[in-house]
Amino acid sequence: MRVMLRAHMDTAATNEGIPTGALPHAIRKLMDTVKPEAAYFGLHEGVRSCWMVFDLQDSAQLPSLTWDLFQQFNAEIEVAPVMTAEELATALGALRSS
Repeated sequence: MRVMLRAHMDTAATNEGIPTGALPHAIRKLMDTVKPEAAYFGLHEGVRSCWMVFDLQDSAQLPSLTWDLFQQFNAEIEVAPVMTAEELATALGALRSS
């Protein structure tokens, strides 16, 4: 299932993680694992944030995927199913047919 992960990371924790390399390492590790089709980084609600869209094979993967962000950077994380525009058109078309 395609999902979008959004993580808001604690400013103090990320400030510490930048010079030590912990933040870029955690982001690279996550990206190497999930191989996102899209990844964006920026500020949201005043804190460092990232958004990644990827295929989640099994929801049991979530604890290990998000562990570093929770443990090292006090992240607030949301994961939600998402669709492409083409998938939405198919889904809406199926609703019209029923």
